Amino acid sequence: MKAVVSPSLLSGTIIIPPSKSAMQRACALSLLHNGTTTIFNPGKSNDDLTALEIIEKLGASIEKTNNSITITSRGEIHPPAFLNCHESGLSLRMFAPIIAISPDLVNISGIGSLMNRHVDVVSSFFADLKVDITSENGFLPVVIKGPLKPIDIEIDGSKSSQYLTGLLFAFAKKVEELTIITVSNLVSKPYIDLSLQLLKHFGYKVVNEKYQRFLIYPKSEIKNHVSYTVEGDWSSASFFIVAAAIAGDLSLSGLDFKSCQSDMKILDVLNQINADYAINADLLKIKKSSTIKPFEFDATDCPDLFPPLVVLALTANGKSVIKGVNRLFDKESNRAVALISQFSILGADILVAEDCMYINGGKILNGGIVNSQNDHRIAMALAIAGLIAETDVYIEDAESVNKSFPEFFILLQNCGGKVTLNT
Repeated sequence: MKAVVSPSLLSGTIIIPPSKSAMQRACALSLLHNGTTTIFNPGKSNDDLTALEIIEKLGASIEKTNNSITITSRGEIHPPAFLNCHESGLSLRMFAPIIAISPDLVNISGIGSLMNRHVDVVSSFFADLKVDITSENGFLPVVIKGPLKPIDIEIDGSKSSQYLTGLLFAFAKKVEELTIITVSNLVSKPYIDLSLQLLKHFGYKVVNEKYQRFLIYPKSEIKNHVSYTVEGDWSSASFFIVAAAIAGDLSLSGLDFKSCQSDMKILDVLNQINADYAINADLLKIKKSSTIKPFEFDATDCPDLFPPLVVLALTANGKSVIKGVNRLFDKESNRAVALISQFSILGADILVAEDCMYINGGKILNGGIVNSQNDHRIAMALAIAGLIAETDVYIEDAESVNKSFPEFFILLQNCGGKVTLNT
């Protein structure tokens, strides 16, 4: 699909879609729960659908209504011989330890960009847990054979926190005595906060000692039924937050202003640039700023903010700096390369040095033909840039937004964005 975005001014109210980070975690814990779980405001992105498909294949049953999903499980893992994680990195990393609870041999694969993402971190801690694992030189497919038996273990958390989430879920389900996971160099700590929040909601006890040690206790609280409402997604919201700051007047609903989601830190950037925004009850209201100041921001714990923040920085009057480039290399694309290559087509001046991205703002962007690189966040960032470009921006492979935000272009149209979609 090709999306053509023309210069536009936005206005209106947008309901932010559910957080896929919370939705996928809730699916995993619903599978491990012996009883029923009702998930309200469930996500419908490709990654959300992947998580639902996986838990169904692992033994859960699913009943859908208009705005809820009821999941029934015996809390046992019965994997098929082959399992597909499609393009969901979180599903791969989170479900691999859960699948390893079973003694069965399972071949886990994927499609598209997931086939190019490293799985060597999984291999390293599985060896310590006596779980057999083989891969294609550190890539999918992988073959896993458990059973995983929780023991005190040390892991490196510098690559991704998603591996730790999977271990915490699997250990919480299986421990029979206090067990400790020791972690070094943990990144994306807010995502672990989200995992711990959900573990507590489902009745597990895990104690966080300064993100260096996690004490997992045997489950004592038995719930037959769990209800959980998925909050709005700050990652998705970040694109409309930037769109409003540079090209409109929007009200965003559905967000939790006490959220654990790391991407809520975009509010820190709004404060830096003196953006015109306000929080009224459950609405975030943002208006176009007459002048956007350059900013400095550390995105190490929230790398998904890089694409929208690059667009914001390009409108600033001066040089902005975003730290954390090392977190961009193992995404749906090499996101650092994708941002530089595609935005340079539009006339942007972006440079990477060591762990920082330097964006020289203040120059009017050209139109042009760009490509999402099959990366949903690159597609959305290019679309937002199209709102302020001199001429039309043609985005190839725009359907990549379906991975996290299938309604993105429709919502952009609904609030005044001039968008044409061609299949």
